[in-house]
Amino acid sequence: MKSPCASSICLAILISSCPALSTAQWVQTAGPGGGNVDCFAQRGTNVFAGTAGGGVFLSTNAGTTWKGVNSGLKSMNAYTLAVNGVNLFAGTDGGVFLSTDDGASWTGLDSGLTASVVYALLVNGTTLIAGTYGGGVCISTDSGKVWSAANGGLANSSVYSLALSGTNLFAGTAGGVFLSTDGGMTWAARNAGLTGSYVRALAVSGTNLFAGTYGDGVYISTNTGTTWTQVNYGLSNTSVYALAVDGTYLLAGTADGGVFRSPNNGTNWQGISSGLVDSTVHSLAVLPSGVFSGTETGGAFLSTNDGTSWKAVNAGLAGTNVWAVCPAGTFLFAGTSGSGLFYSPNGGATWAPSNSGLTSATVYSLTTSTSSLFAGTDAGVFRSNNIGTTWTAVNAGLTGNVVYSLVTSGANLFAGTYGGGVCYSSNSGTSWTTINAGLRTGYIASLAVIGSNLFAGTDGAGAFVFPSGGSFWSSAGAGLTSSTVLAFAAIGSNVFAGTQPGSPVQPGGVYLSTNAGGNWTPVSSGLGSSIVRALAVNGSTLIAGTAAGIFLSGNNGTTWSPANDGLTSISVYSLAIIGTNLFAGTFGGGVYRRPLSELTTGISVPATGSPDAFRLEQNYPNPFNPGTVIRYTLPARARVRLTVYNSLGQNVATLVDEETEPGVHDIRFDGSGLASGMYFYRLQAGSLVESKKLLLVR
Repeated sequence: MKSPCASSICLAILISSCPALSTAQWVQTAGPGGGNVDCFAQRGTNVFAGTAGGGVFLSTNAGTTWKGVNSGLKSMNAYTLAVNGVNLFAGTDGGVFLSTDDGASWTGLDSGLTASVVYALLVNGTTLIAGTYGGGVCISTDSGKVWSAANGGLANSSVYSLALSGTNLFAGTAGGVFLSTDGGMTWAARNAGLTGSYVRALAVSGTNLFAGTYGDGVYISTNTGTTWTQVNYGLSNTSVYALAVDGTYLLAGTADGGVFRSPNNGTNWQGISSGLVDSTVHSLAVLPSGVFSGTETGGAFLSTNDGTSWKAVNAGLAGTNVWAVCPAGTFLFAGTSGSGLFYSPNGGATWAPSNSGLTSATVYSLTTSTSSLFAGTDAGVFRSNNIGTTWTAVNAGLTGNVVYSLVTSGANLFAGTYGGGVCYSSNSGTSWTTINAGLRTGYIASLAVIGSNLFAGTDGAGAFVFPSGGSFWSSAGAGLTSSTVLAFAAIGSNVFAGTQPGSPVQPGGVYLSTNAGGNWTPVSSGLGSSIVRALAVNGSTLIAGTAAGIFLSGNNGTTWSPANDGLTSISVYSLAIIGTNLFAGTFGGGVYRRPLSELTTGISVPATGSPDAFRLEQNYPNPFNPGTVIRYTLPARARVRLTVYNSLGQNVATLVDEETEPGVHDIRFDGSGLASGMYFYRLQAGSLVESKKLLLVR
């Protein structure tokens, strides 16, 4: 589990000198830069990047700076991009979208599309070809307005890559390579010698066809796929996500091995990852301005010397997963998953990395004292005495290296760890002492100092309270039916807990206690999601960051109303109030900003009744170990099938397969028997299908 615990860290800190930038809705700030970049494309001098969670970004200066271009793009997972004249196409987990104005606006193109998850797009003259997950290949001859299935002879319906060589069209699938010589109308398997059947990438160089497989490396065919030969000498990582041809070089992007280059069609390979801080490479693109690589968490990188060296080009590419946001002086800090720590001196208008001395690229929590800034990471606690310029590890006596929550109270610093319980330091982290007496678990998801009490939210054992001057923890769980508590906040004597669902009898949502945790009452009417990762307070307004966006309550949680206008990345992991603005850290969309004045007025009671739309939410936690919750919403009764697949396309679990009533449904998935890695979950409800990624990390 990777639990965003910043919501209990910096919620009450107000920095009046932070600039107040007035907007009419949520505005995505220019970072932090990075995230999961799955594809690139270029039209004229404009370079586009598609991300998982942040949508599409545009650069007009070869990647030096980026801006989000997502108006009308209803899915923020852009897996593939293609250009045909003025048309820019995006393949997402919500179908295909078209922009004719370089991403300024998008229109959905789904008529006849057999599956909503589109991993590959290819332009062949006037024909647009889409490779889908579960629906095979679809073809459009009118720029995507109408699609037709083209699957004759295609024995596998999950298509991850497409390539064109003359009149030969190739599809890389979870069941090998297929060839079509009639524009995709009929297909034939071409797998002789191809022992790796999961083909993630295809590339063409002259008469050579290359296939990148997951687990078996790279193969070459010199006879249009009739036979294949494995070419892996020097390729130390054989899980290949991307292939590209750069002049005389063949480039391969791998899982946890970086980029490799071959000058002789794969006969020999050499690692070329200098400057590439993220070793999992999802995409490669050879463009006029250089070679771009898209990574899993580190964003985009550019090489102008055929991959010999790389530099990060992430300014404004806000595709990051932000676990923590926190002010320090006039700066705003953001802790990310895999991209490290960033700071903004101007309310998010620009961001810069703040990682000198920080040995971990994943920052879960942040807090400040009068003289120091602290970061909780998966390598312990780090301290900066110069507002993030340099960092020093301060872990002596710390019993758990993974620190999900940090909070200060006077001279005391408290750390909530995953597996080591709660530790405190009275000397700014120089030494730590464990305080776990009475705790029934060492897995701490959140901490908060409220009044004279220290509250701890755990992963699986509910809430606990440690009174000032006390010597042990007491359970604060009466009425708290959810056992995982991710956030705390208080308005006067009212204490609120944000939780996640665990089972049908553990519904999650927000809970209220009027007696310092003595007992709790659920207060989630109108809350759009039962996964509540962050809480903040502005006057008498309670603000919840959930898996379905931001929600407000002006009556202590009795009713809630959404406040999501402009929030295109709706999975919210952290909140911080700074001056006159509220900042939200999201999954895949970086940091968003909105004036508080827009979030304290006009609160209305939401309408009741059945949900009005089919929706599959991102699982939480994600990454996870070993359990996670998948939520979906049905507007009407339907036959539902919810399945989990591994990266080879194999079904590893069927979680639901039955007629299901309308409403919101939370399903727990236990990955105890599975290996670490990327998985996919797929929801089919009647004719509607949607899929998302989930990551198991042990």
